[in-house]
Amino acid sequence: MSKREEFLAGERVEDVALFLADSFVDGDSLADHGESVPDGTLLVVPGDTGRSVFQTATGMEAMGFAKRAMGTEGTIDADLTGGECPAAGEEADGDESADHETEFVFAFAEEQNEDVGDIYAEGDVIHAYAYCDCGTAYSHKWVAGER
Repeated sequence: MSKREEFLAGERVEDVALFLADSFVDGDSLADHGESVPDGTLLVVPGDTGRSVFQTATGMEAMGFAKRAMGTEGTIDADLTGGECPAAGEEADGDESADHETEFVFAFAEEQNEDVGDIYAEGDVIHAYAYCDCGTAYSHKWVAGER
């Protein structure tokens, strides 16, 4: 099982997953340390390392970005390599200049917690946060292994 598969199954709750589009890793050594996926690189690394890599690659603090993205629900691909921007089709005055391509995804897993209830009682929960090339940050969460 790959690191990504283990992460998505909820077996790597101490790690974070990062998808960085080619525009972030083109010619960068990060591509040598992650899994090559269509349109980018996916890394599964220990939490502190991942947050540092995220900040270096994107210029944003990881948890600050996650907090910003929490305000907008969207759909992030189950394999963490993209998503559907909730702002697609909502451009003002018919401006469709953005391609709505995912530039990066930051994700972590939270262990099952029956005391909290909701989906947290059902199993480990994947929290994923994405950033679109239009500037929209959005989030999606699901029970590990159910997508």
